[in-house]
Amino acid sequence: MSLQQPAIFCNMVFDWPARHWNAKHLSEVLRGKQIRFRMGMKNTNTVPQFETTCSYVEATLEEFLNWNGDQSRGSGPFRNYDHSQFWAYADYKYFVSLFENKTDVFRDVIWSDFGFPGRNGRESTLWIGSLGAHTPCHLDSYGCNLVFQVQGRKRWHLFPPEDTPFLYPTRIPYEESSVFSKISVVNPDLKRFPQFRKAQRHTVTLNPGQVLFVPRHWWHYVESIDPITVSINSWIELEEDHQARVEEAITRMLVCALKTAEDPDNTKAWLNPTEIEETSHEINCHYLNEAVSALFDHYRTSKKVDMEALGRNGEHTKKEGLNVHNHMEVEQPHSQNLTTGTVKQEAASPFGPDLVPVMPSSEEPSSERGGIFESDGNALDGEHFGKSHCTERQRVMYKSKNAIVEQIASNSTVAPSQTFISTDDLLDCLVNPQVTRIVAQLLIQGRTL
Repeated sequence: MSLQQPAIFCNMVFDWPARHWNAKHLSEVLRGKQIRFRMGMKNTNTVPQFETTCSYVEATLEEFLNWNGDQSRGSGPFRNYDHSQFWAYADYKYFVSLFENKTDVFRDVIWSDFGFPGRNGRESTLWIGSLGAHTPCHLDSYGCNLVFQVQGRKRWHLFPPEDTPFLYPTRIPYEESSVFSKISVVNPDLKRFPQFRKAQRHTVTLNPGQVLFVPRHWWHYVESIDPITVSINSWIELEEDHQARVEEAITRMLVCALKTAEDPDNTKAWLNPTEIEETSHEINCHYLNEAVSALFDHYRTSKKVDMEALGRNGEHTKKEGLNVHNHMEVEQPHSQNLTTGTVKQEAASPFGPDLVPVMPSSEEPSSERGGIFESDGNALDGEHFGKSHCTERQRVMYKSKNAIVEQIASNSTVAPSQTFISTDDLLDCLVNPQVTRIVAQLLIQGRTL
């Protein structure tokens, strides 16, 4: 079975030992271990809270639970953060680093149940947050995503790949494999980002014991709507990742070159805290060459794709040659996102009681309903799930093809004081995902002719 839209798996993890990994249990397993928490403000500002604008605290899980439980600053590492104004998020915590010598816990996560033999906690990350903790809206350049909700609930706002022009993508702050949106999707500034009105939001509340499948290149904004949330995820590698790494290497080289030239002593302003590697031009050139070499090595040994097909790159280009108008069309979802041989299914449709599709939502952003800190308590109701509306999807896809031209037209009406072009404005064009895809294809074709 191949899934091309987000879906919720139910009754798949009832026998996983990790089902009992609540924050209290983890605080005992990781007793005394210092963990980095990202601290953000509980507000509904129209500007996203990127990681470069957050502060950070080193604390144990026990200290986090004390701060989150008594809601007083006390004398611990969270003493400077009023619980009523701040949230805390231990995000992107890789098991191999977090648990170190406690590798036995890897077996508590059994991704092999989803059709990936041998995959367990070793290839997973842990997320622990307080009420309001969230990740800005972004898409992942690599793979697809499986997310297991252990404790508390999270609300997911998802947007399909064809909505990319409506999400105003940016690579500032820069993080390999993450394309951010300039928009706060729960409180959008529609005067500044008018095209966002055309985006088709899919909203779902993920409950404990459920697993969410996020297909390749689906945008997502994730917020904790309970006092404590614990999640485990794993990014699943895909065939398309080989070219995506070339595109990411191109992006890294351009972003680092221009931003370091602008201000060589202030990388913290544009480089995400998760990026710890060197950003020198020499290192980035080496990284690009390694990505291209790895791509060709992969296809030399692959029986599925020959070099001629690679040069044409038929997945993204319907006609031969590099026609800019063809390439600016939005990438379509790939059909081989997730194979789940363990789930019983009907021939006509994979969906049923244990596999529920996430459908387009008609509801307003949560901040417009009264703030992200008001939970609705509804997870799998009829408002979010139902039959697919193909005609509506086709209409949105048709409109997205003209989105770039419409963005240019809408931007031309801004006041003269806003027409100054910054380095970031230039980079938004140079490293737009659609542009780097063209550049990667040119590099590949130049070496296959």
